[in-house]
Amino acid sequence: MGKNNTNKTNVMRILDRKKATYTAHEYESTGAISGTEVAATLGQDERQVFKTLVTTGHSKQHYVFMVPVTGGLDLKKAAKAAGEKSIEMIKEKELLPLTGYVHGGCSPVGMKKFFPTFIDRTAADFDTIMFSAGRIGYQIQTSTDELAKVIEFTLADVRTEE
Repeated sequence: MGKNNTNKTNVMRILDRKKATYTAHEYESTGAISGTEVAATLGQDERQVFKTLVTTGHSKQHYVFMVPVTGGLDLKKAAKAAGEKSIEMIKEKELLPLTGYVHGGCSPVGMKKFFPTFIDRTAADFDTIMFSAGRIGYQIQTSTDELAKVIEFTLADVRTEE
């Protein structure tokens, strides 16, 4: 678990409250860095490090997708998974007011409001996955079973092929 409470992010506090097991990782960063840089910095398999993307469907409903940092979100597959005619990424300036998170520090846990969440099915290939702890410089490593104690999500094929 986290070393002490001063470095705990809101995401970590939520995981603690739900008694979810996780490992917190910290890294030095002067700003948002790419997910592959995060993986390299922390010595992790980049296929296990996931980025959190927020989208809007044709219906104006918002959706959250988690995909490995090695690829992107396939908008056609994402729309199909969400049962939407189409899906598009939200604009970066909309992220903070909508989720409470900044670009590079967006987590599927602890958003201002819960949105339907889809995690690329490759997450099931690993014992644990990593994702943002809600602040640049902090990552959470946990299993999808532990994550399911905190948020509802669907595993789906939503990533672009590398």
